[in-house]
Amino acid sequence: MKLRLFLIACVVFYAASSAKANDDWVSLFDGKSLSGWIQKNGTADYVVKDGTIHGTTKDGSPNSFLCSKKDYANFELEFEVKCHDKLNSGVQIRSQTKPVGKNSKEKFGRVNGPQVEIEAGEAEAGYVYGEATGRGWLTPPQRLKPHSHFKSGEWNKYRIVANGPRIQTWINGEMIEDLTDEAIFKTHSKGFIGLQVHSIGKGQGPFDVAWKNIRIKELK
Repeated sequence: MKLRLFLIACVVFYAASSAKANDDWVSLFDGKSLSGWIQKNGTADYVVKDGTIHGTTKDGSPNSFLCSKKDYANFELEFEVKCHDKLNSGVQIRSQTKPVGKNSKEKFGRVNGPQVEIEAGEAEAGYVYGEATGRGWLTPPQRLKPHSHFKSGEWNKYRIVANGPRIQTWINGEMIEDLTDEAIFKTHSKGFIGLQVHSIGKGQGPFDVAWKNIRIKELK
């Protein structure tokens, strides 16, 4: 009898622990509105379409970013994304804005920080770029090898873990990057999440990118 009660108690404890772990996840997109987000830089169109955040390029626009209003430090981030084959995109993490010139029309300042690449085809999807940091790719050149884990024309699942100076990324269950960068952590230890619609050449496009099932779990 005592053994049976012990086993029941273990099951109840495990179920409660699992429920709490699941409760730690927070959706960043309700599937209906852009509540909790704000657009910075650029004039690309961001709309809610069929339960997704749908971004479309605009001729003549610089890079555009739809940014979370809340900042995050250490976290696990998951989302699904589908991107036009002729467009590259990315997701900013721990990002910030920096001042621009007095004559600039950009009231928020230039978005800058680590960006996890989104790109279809044989490309650098999942590697980490330093958007407007002056450093270019944060992923070391010897690891920046094109691959085909991002499936063209399909929904692709990303997982990103940012914990201290370490940033890990996966696409469709395949680990892409495991980066430890003390320098970028020193300047960008906390910041917003940003969904990028990249600029395009004049007369090109329109091209689109869409995100869904965006959720985050903050780490202690």
